Amino acid sequence: MTYDRLVCANCAAPVAEGRCPVCRANRERLQQEGPFGGMSPVMLLALLVALIATLAMFAAYRTA
Repeated sequence: MTYDRLVCANCAAPVAEGRCPVCRANRERLQQEGPFGGMSPVMLLALLVALIATLAMFAAYRTA
């Protein structure tokens, strides 16, 4: 889950801005979920497409 669109219930500001201690704590927790925790789904999809394209080019090169 990305935190770029979450709204804090404490201060009613986006969590990504980190205006209050609750926002900052949740932002830190979400960033520690893993290497892909802070990435948007669009970025993950773009990385997947790039990986598939790279593998396809490598496979085409190996068969040629």
